[in-house]
Amino acid sequence: MRVREWDPRSASAAEVCSLVETVNAVLAADLPDDPPWRDVQVRDYLAETMPGERRITWVAEDDRLPEGESKIFAHVSILLLGDIGVLEVLVRPELRRRGLGRQLVAVAARRAYLEGFSSIGVEAIGGTTAIPFYESLGFEREYVETRGVLNLDSVDWLALGGMASGISPGYRIEYHPGGPPDHLLEAYAQAKAEAQHDDDDLELAPRSSDPQRLRDSIETLHRRGLKPFIVLAIHEATGAVAGLTEVVVPAQHPERADQYDTIVVREHRGYGIDRAIKARMLFELRSAEPTLRQVQTWNAQHNESMLKVNAELGYQSDRDWYEYIADVTQLVQSLELS
Repeated sequence: MRVREWDPRSASAAEVCSLVETVNAVLAADLPDDPPWRDVQVRDYLAETMPGERRITWVAEDDRLPEGESKIFAHVSILLLGDIGVLEVLVRPELRRRGLGRQLVAVAARRAYLEGFSSIGVEAIGGTTAIPFYESLGFEREYVETRGVLNLDSVDWLALGGMASGISPGYRIEYHPGGPPDHLLEAYAQAKAEAQHDDDDLELAPRSSDPQRLRDSIETLHRRGLKPFIVLAIHEATGAVAGLTEVVVPAQHPERADQYDTIVVREHRGYGIDRAIKARMLFELRSAEPTLRQVQTWNAQHNESMLKVNAELGYQSDRDWYEYIADVTQLVQSLELS
């Protein structure tokens, strides 16, 4: 087995295809109800990052074949952003429990240490081997979210129509496929900035809460093959963005969309905005994305109000997702000693 640094930009088409096969093998074992990935814009998905961020990737492959022609058995990447490195490890199920995952974490942790990062964060899916794996390495659990999945073919569209029109007077709802228009970027970023203060997670995928970074974020999504859809609630008296909800449809699995932020600014809560914007979003998605079958979302367990809204929309709780953190120096030392 050979482990080497890997650049998706220069990788062969066969390598990218092999990586997709590994992703799908991992999904089949860990999340069997999730749709498999398609080999569509995978290279862009892996290569593109926000300005000021870097992703470094390694693969494990059969060392009996030349580079570029071998099958990829495992993959590790670390996204360096702010003061934390965000780790992702994928190992084919038949090769687990042989030390390969540990070897890959060691390679990524060593690079994070050399780059001057003090912490590494990682997401782990409840009910999978990732939980005992990361805990055995010394990662500490910091945050828990519950995933919910909505099947569009089970939606009560009549009831949803009532929710979409249930917003109080003084607000209007706007739909913006592709991202917020330039004239709303500042107000949009202001709403995102307020919500940022309410969160206590690890910020493994931090919000863009200033206009330029928000613009960069939208452009990066498009380059990665992630199509954003935005629904806003506008306070008509002030023009402020009172609420927003974001859904992204990935080219890699267009049958299932990802819910990103849903935010209602504090002073505008209690006016039916959260239900209205999320319901309107589902109507727009049904029209814009006819192949879409499901939407998945994640919510903190203490966010009772949003969990209630999602239940009313028809989301079914799926499983818990955990965010872990480790001190880079301690992680490198423990992995080198073991």
